Order: sequence, then structure tokens, then C-alpha cells
Amino acid sequence: MVRRSVLFSPGDRPDLLEKAPDTGADVVVFDLEDAVVPERKQLARETVATAVADLEADAELCVRVNTLDTGGHADLRALDTAPDSVMLPKVDCAADVQGFADALDEHGLDIPVLALLETPGGVLDAPAVAAVEATDALLLGAEDLSAATGVTRTAAGTEILYARERVVLAAARADVDVVDTLYTDFEDTDGLAEDAGFARDLGFDGKMAIHPAQVSVVNEAFTPDPAEVDWAERVLAAREDAAAEGRGVFAVDGEMIDAPLVTQAETILGRARAAGVYDG
Repeated sequence: MVRRSVLFSPGDRPDLLEKAPDTGADVVVFDLEDAVVPERKQLARETVATAVADLEADAELCVRVNTLDTGGHADLRALDTAPDSVMLPKVDCAADVQGFADALDEHGLDIPVLALLETPGGVLDAPAVAAVEATDALLLGAEDLSAATGVTRTAAGTEILYARERVVLAAARADVDVVDTLYTDFEDTDGLAEDAGFARDLGFDGKMAIHPAQVSVVNEAFTPDPAEVDWAERVLAAREDAAAEGRGVFAVDGEMIDAPLVTQAETILGRARAAGVYDG
């Protein structure tokens, strides 16, 4: 499974729900939370339940529910057909995910949880959240986080750097996916490409998107390019030669290669394979 692009679609818009899986997004999130005003929540539940049951999609179908104390149980009851995953917003601690996992069991839903960290507590408790068995991915919600902490969002993003790094480290320790925050200006594709590239370099597996136009930009940023794939192939080939000669360290293109760089090469090929651009 690859989660380069995670596209949100409002749960009360059947026309958009139907089109979302055709955007090329790896994950399509049918949103029952922030994208739906309170008086349309029940309509959205019915609309999303129908879409999950009827749509045949190559993308991972995910539903962002409300927290359990703001309608989450009603959201889960509406899902006659289980989506591929469910996103829990405003995760503030590990107990939030565990309680939600218990609720999934009560409703007969055996599906992975994508934990959206958008509070100070959620970011600080990210290692414990990632360690909950039900957690399959961590996602950083920087807009709500910024509002909660009073910081000012900037193009440079230095104000959320610590949060980004902490969430990445927590996900890596637990071996779960990690998805970066939104880039809110969907018309600024150059800015998105730069921000997505920075997120990739920080260790994120993908990025959330709020508009179909962002999907291809995000996918490209998180797909290894041919030069990276070529380097990785040559590193792994050289490793085999070195192993046959009993050497643990070897050179590729004048660069000394040891175990960490071998792991990096394996990661590149794994991501390229998952993205469908490498079949070796």
C-alpha cells in the first residue's frame, strides 16, 4: 500500500465523492467532520455510506469520522460496508485511539486507523499514539495545531518543523506510515511542490491534499525519480558483489556505502515499486 497523496472530499457532496477516486490519489478521504456543517451531518453519513458501498476504486477509501463525543458513534453505525480505513481527527493521546479502536470493535469494523494529530497533546504523545495496535498511520494537521498554539503559519514552515520531525520519528519507531500536513493554497503548485519535497526529505511518506489539482504534484514529489532508482539498483548490486568478497563497506560512484545507505537504497526501490514505477 502506498499513501503518497491523501485527498479529502466533503461527505455531503455525492458528485465529488464519485469523482474523487479518479483523481489519481492513493487515498481518498470521505469527510464527515470539518467539511460538513452540523445540520448536514446525517445527510453526509448516508451519502458516504452509499459511496463506500457502491464505488469500485483503485484508491484506498477512507472515512474521516467525527470524534466519539461529537457524533463518531453515529458515523460508524452508518457504515454498512466497511471502508478500507478510517481517520480519527483531533487525536490528543494514545487513549483516544484505543477508545476508538474499542468502538470499531463494538460496531463490527475491523479496519486500520489513521490518527490525525492536530493538537499539542497529539504531537507530544505521538510515540504512544503510533504504538497503539490499531494505528496504521500518523498524519499531521498543522492548521488546527497552529490555531491551538497561537503560532503564525508561514511559507517557510519553520514554526511547525519540530512537530513535523517529532511525528516522523514517532511513526518510524512504530513502523507506521506518516503523512504531512496540507498545503492550503491549492493554486500555488510551485509552492506545493517545494513543500512536498521538503516533507519527503524530512521522512514523510506522503501529504494531504484538499483539491484534485494537488494530487499529481504530491504524487510526483513522493515518487523516486529515475536517477534515484538507478542509484539504488547499483548500490544493491554492488552490495551483492561486496558480500561475495566478504566486504561490508564498498564504493559506488566514489561514495563509500555502508548499512545505512543500503537501507536507503532498499527504501527507494520499495517506494518506487509501490508507486508502480519499478518492477524489479
